[in-house]
Amino acid sequence: MADLHRPVRTILVVDDSRTNLNVIGKRLTHFGYLTALADNGAEALDLIAARGFDLVLLDLMMPGVSGLQVLAELRSRLETVDLPVIVVTGRSDPETAVQALAAGADDHVAKPFDFDVLHARIERTLARARRVSDLKRSNAALDARIAARAMELGEARAELADIRADRQRLILSIQALHDEVERLRA
Repeated sequence: MADLHRPVRTILVVDDSRTNLNVIGKRLTHFGYLTALADNGAEALDLIAARGFDLVLLDLMMPGVSGLQVLAELRSRLETVDLPVIVVTGRSDPETAVQALAAGADDHVAKPFDFDVLHARIERTLARARRVSDLKRSNAALDARIAARAMELGEARAELADIRADRQRLILSIQALHDEVERLRA
């Protein structure tokens, strides 16, 4: 059931089987997720572009735009490069898993699967995505602080250069006065 202390997470389920979509959507809703359903890769890409999702559960084998093509498109876009994707497929051979993971999937699940195991994998993937997002925010804040410090350093260097130039002018003025005093004494 849904945890009252966490925000509702949205999952896009992509599968060319309406039966699979309805079963998976219903079970994920039972676990407390808000689900959207797409029965082909092109529709999935349109939905992802139109609104954000926390995770995509993507069937690998679909007619038209395959799951691998959808995944490649997601990983090629800056907006979706880090979108968590779990690939689901009826194929259980190691080559399919390797291919999906190499294409950028965060995880791979073979059908038929146990929904409690799927739920655990979704939670693990979402937790990792939250950590990555937190790290990116921290890095952005650090980058902003570094930029501000670099600007302050640049300003301090410019001020120091002005002070050194003023000092050099004073030294030259004092030297000129000293030379003038010496000339008058002579």
